[in-house]
Amino acid sequence: MTNVEDSDSPAGSLLLDEQLCFALYAAQRAVTAAYRPHLDALGLTYPQYLVMLVLWERGELTVKELAGALRLDYGTMSPLLKRLESAGLLRRERSARDERSVLVALTGRGEELRERAECVPSALLAGTRLTGAEVERLREDLRRLAARVQA
Repeated sequence: MTNVEDSDSPAGSLLLDEQLCFALYAAQRAVTAAYRPHLDALGLTYPQYLVMLVLWERGELTVKELAGALRLDYGTMSPLLKRLESAGLLRRERSARDERSVLVALTGRGEELRERAECVPSALLAGTRLTGAEVERLREDLRRLAARVQA
């Protein structure tokens, strides 16, 4: 009988600390927790912040385009957008060109929030104590992992 702890490869291991998914999960939770105080000051949750990032970057989008950018399904997007709309940060309206499409755009209040949010990325980067090169390498590794898993 082979002892799992003596295995040269953790690929088949059932040890928690050898699970790639757990390492990703723990890192994601830690990073999201680090964002929390900054986002609380903005009145946003992390998923709401992601929506705002896309709209600040790209401007008006359809719900479908926004969901695609965030890799979320429509069922997840709808309540998220509804809360942001209730907070006065964005508006949703049917497209004049295609009644089936709903356009999402920032309000003036949503645009103004961008200025207050500009310090968030640098504050988080400083908290990680990673260099710019380390952050870029990690981001590329994670993008490559996501692409391979989705393929």
